[in-house]
Amino acid sequence: MQPNSRLVRALSAFAAALIALIVAGCGGGGSNSSSSSGGTTAASNQVAVSVETGTAGLVNIPTVSVTVCKPGTSTCQTINNIQLDTMSYGLRIVNTAAAAVLSSLSIETDSSGNQIAECTVFADGYTWGSVRSADVTIGSKTAGNIPIGIIGDMAASTVPSGCSSAGNAENTVAAVGANGILGIGVKPYDCGSTCVTSVPTSPFVAPYYSCPGGTNCTGTMIALSQQVTTPVVKFSSDNNGVILTMPTISSGGANSVTGMLTFGIGTQSNNGLSGVTVFGTDSAGDVNGTFNGTTGLTFFDSGSNAFFFADATLAECSNGFYCPQSPTTRSVSISNASGASASVAVTMPIQNAATLFNSGNFAFNDLAADSGTTLSNAGFVADVGMPFFYGRTVFFGYDQSLTGGTQTPYVAF
Repeated sequence: MQPNSRLVRALSAFAAALIALIVAGCGGGGSNSSSSSGGTTAASNQVAVSVETGTAGLVNIPTVSVTVCKPGTSTCQTINNIQLDTMSYGLRIVNTAAAAVLSSLSIETDSSGNQIAECTVFADGYTWGSVRSADVTIGSKTAGNIPIGIIGDMAASTVPSGCSSAGNAENTVAAVGANGILGIGVKPYDCGSTCVTSVPTSPFVAPYYSCPGGTNCTGTMIALSQQVTTPVVKFSSDNNGVILTMPTISSGGANSVTGMLTFGIGTQSNNGLSGVTVFGTDSAGDVNGTFNGTTGLTFFDSGSNAFFFADATLAECSNGFYCPQSPTTRSVSISNASGASASVAVTMPIQNAATLFNSGNFAFNDLAADSGTTLSNAGFVADVGMPFFYGRTVFFGYDQSLTGGTQTPYVAF
């Protein structure tokens, strides 16, 4: 991932870690049987999205199923509980979750035949593992022979110091909170042209490494063709963007929710871009935002399981989640990344997090947490996370500048 996108996945991991702690502290869980569903059958360019208990019992984790195959063969494994993330780019799977097919997937190598590995930095740690080639099928759509990231398949002793200095290793299903992460953000490649011509070292560590003999890994440049790639852009059709539709839920939440991910925008009768406001983004998917009088960047992230922003006027409960005595709201005003459009206010409802966690539900539209300095130090004012997506249809148009197209990245709702 390029530097300004690392914060996005970082917040996702940060949120998951906090929720794991606060659920334990508040006695979360239970048998509430309420549920909500999109109520439609998936078309050929769609796949169902679920929010439920998942692999770790974390809330607001949207997941899909992905089938991974040795390229050109029927040696395959279908992997459930892959987190759907609108603000990262490419497919990464925990090695143990792909055990049935992993040995069949060839490892990407550089021009000298050295193994390529990837370090992905989060706010509270990092993942480390090989880059491999696979056919990836989501729903009925297939991206053939694309690079994917494998998390945790390389020994801890191979982790470069620049990567390990980022914090805790998060190379297991328990640490990730899912069997993997499917990044469907607006970038086609997780690093892009930057990594083709240089080895990024500041402010973050190099994403890609060359590892002679699988060890002694050093940062390296890497061609686009070998970078972890958003699978959707490699579909033969319906590949210019995605649409995430989630049903409306009540302020008390729902035990389980089913929505829909649609591939392509304006390519079929079920994915037209109409009746929405379009906001141009930067290359990572960020828009301009103003929150509590401060202007910076804002993003719409299904991979963050709460609204994240800093507001000293809101009471907090354990581990930074907001726990106001009565339901309230905050809003962030957004506009195009270029600043050329009129602003639109996005309302973020907030309810006592302890009450929500004790409900036994797993899908919430009003969960919020204090971002502390994590956002502000990187120039962001708000992370509009998974609660935003309930009751909405949100479009993510892909940046096609690196794939020969003219479409610039955007988000619309």
